Amino acid sequence: MLGLGPDHLEADMHRLLALLFHQGVLDEQFVQLQQLQDETSPNFVLEVITIYFRESEKLLRNLRGLLLERECIDYMKMGIHLNQFMGSSSSIGAKRVRNVCVAFRGASEQNSRDGCLRCLELLEHEYCYLKNKLHELFQIEQQRLMAAGVRYPLLE
Repeated sequence: MLGLGPDHLEADMHRLLALLFHQGVLDEQFVQLQQLQDETSPNFVLEVITIYFRESEKLLRNLRGLLLERECIDYMKMGIHLNQFMGSSSSIGAKRVRNVCVAFRGASEQNSRDGCLRCLELLEHEYCYLKNKLHELFQIEQQRLMAAGVRYPLLE
């Protein structure tokens, strides 16, 4: 992407966001999150999303662990994890991830191990897609800022 100006990179960001909204991956809550970012907190969205991904990784591990238990699955605990996942996904505008959590919670309320396993697979898929696309978005944003001569540290 050598030689790409900030205007071209900003257009790429808008196209990617439009795609994610069109696909239902994101909803208007993500826009509201972006509106909270300003010069005093230039990395606000990145920081919030980074925390979301860190916490979501833990929740996915916990859900997988509960489903792989040989004895009795603790569906009540699974519901608690799913409620946390739904809430955090809603707060960042991760619409498809939230929707899968709703279906997953329904399967857990029916004590359906097979349904939960299918939902976990779908949840992991949607989560990875979201993570990859937001990572791509933040990379383009960082390139745009660099092309515009603005320097903000990128979080790891």
